[in-house]
Parts: sequence; structure tokens; C-alpha cells
Amino acid sequence: MKTSRYTKVAVIIMVVLFVAISVISCSTHVHNSGNKIPPGQAKKMSGSKSAKAYAPGQQKKK
Repeated sequence: MKTSRYTKVAVIIMVVLFVAISVISCSTHVHNSGNKIPPGQAKKMSGSKSAKAYAPGQQKKK
């Protein structure tokens, strides 16, 4: 079966476009809910010994 040059070029372009669209559509979305982190993680990041200061129920109201 004889294929024309234009058919080969068309197939190559379609394959390249398919791969490009597949790669572009693979993205991750990170949702950060208001920059809230658990008290234990905040304690680890700051290096303090107690997570009490980072717990919402333990903070004094002004």
C-alpha cells in the first residue's frame, strides 16, 4: 500500500499534538484553605515544645 508524503506528515503532526495536549492537561492543583495548618505541624516548624499556643481553642481573645 502506497502512502503519500502528506499523509505521513499529517500523522506525525497529529501524534505530536496528542502528546503535547496530554502533557499539558496533566497538572496538579493544590488548594490551601486559608493558610491553616494543624497545631502540631506549626509546633514542629517553630521548634517550640508545646502546640498549645497554636491551637485555636487555646488562644486568648483580645
